[in-house]
Amino acid sequence: MNTLPITIEALAEKIPAGLLMRSGKVFYSGRNAFSAPSALYVLGVNPGGDPAQHEAETVGNHTAAVLRSHADDWSAYRDESWEGAIPGTYGMAPRVLHLFAALGFSPGRVPCSNLVFARSRREGDIGGELTSLADLCWTFHAFAIERLRPRAILCFGKTAGHYVRNKVGANTLYAEFIETNNRRWRSQAFVGSEGLRVVIATHPSIADWSAASTDPTQLVREALR
Repeated sequence: MNTLPITIEALAEKIPAGLLMRSGKVFYSGRNAFSAPSALYVLGVNPGGDPAQHEAETVGNHTAAVLRSHADDWSAYRDESWEGAIPGTYGMAPRVLHLFAALGFSPGRVPCSNLVFARSRREGDIGGELTSLADLCWTFHAFAIERLRPRAILCFGKTAGHYVRNKVGANTLYAEFIETNNRRWRSQAFVGSEGLRVVIATHPSIADWSAASTDPTQLVREALR
């Protein structure tokens, strides 16, 4: 059984040095989430927002804040104010919090990050760099997966999902959730030969996970069994 230790400091050392001065962030949850094994690892595509407006929030500065000043139980989805709104109430935050609550997880205990650490207003704005940046950041994620030993990786959308499942060899589709509405979007779950599962969910910035017709929680729950 893999019993390798993990600390958030050890993970921070795996952040590519070339990204430390770029606008962005790595950690969406704090020390508690990244210092013990976790059944679930959560990955978006990359941090949102205008890099020019968030110029001071570099990967390096944000990481330092998480390690030195944020509460051990901090969660960006629950505790961070986005666009001046009450923490946990804006954009996809309440949708992610809904899923965590339905699964019985404390947000501050779920390790959350992004496939790519550099910020952009839209995913398409880094389209030309996306693969090279993902390859650069994968050293961090591979180390995190090795040490956190998740049963499942939850990916927001197909871009992150297809990249991750190819990296971890989760090539067998075994379950899916189809929205019970007119658009009928699919969330899918894949498994690899060693049992690691990758759930590619509809992106919570678009799909309202808190609505029964579009909620992929049961698919994630089954992946954690």
